[in-house]
Amino acid sequence: MGKFVVRKVPTGIKFDLKAINGEVIATSEVYTTESACFTGIASVRKNAPKAELEDMTKRKAQAKVKNPKFELYKDAAGQFRFRLKAKNGETIAVSEGYKAKASCKNGIESVRKNAPASPVVAQAE
Repeated sequence: MGKFVVRKVPTGIKFDLKAINGEVIATSEVYTTESACFTGIASVRKNAPKAELEDMTKRKAQAKVKNPKFELYKDAAGQFRFRLKAKNGETIAVSEGYKAKASCKNGIESVRKNAPASPVVAQAE
């Protein structure tokens, strides 16, 4: 099982969802309060398992998958990334870049698997 690691950054608080091997598989936006950060974690836990995949890299990608959803896309550097959107359309977690599309899909599956039961820990300062 992975874990949510809550950490302070210069502009607020954010979380990383880490896999059992310690690799970051998703990260949050920066929140202004700890309470808002924990609400974000709860949203990832709730939405990740049931979120469908919308592949934005396909030639005729249609934005027709309803939220919650994972959007798989290619960034300006040509790497594959995903973002998890909540039912209200807000982005609640994003990935780092992957060189291969299959690796990005594996990252999505890891979030689906790890998010629901992963404990929350604070990063040591």
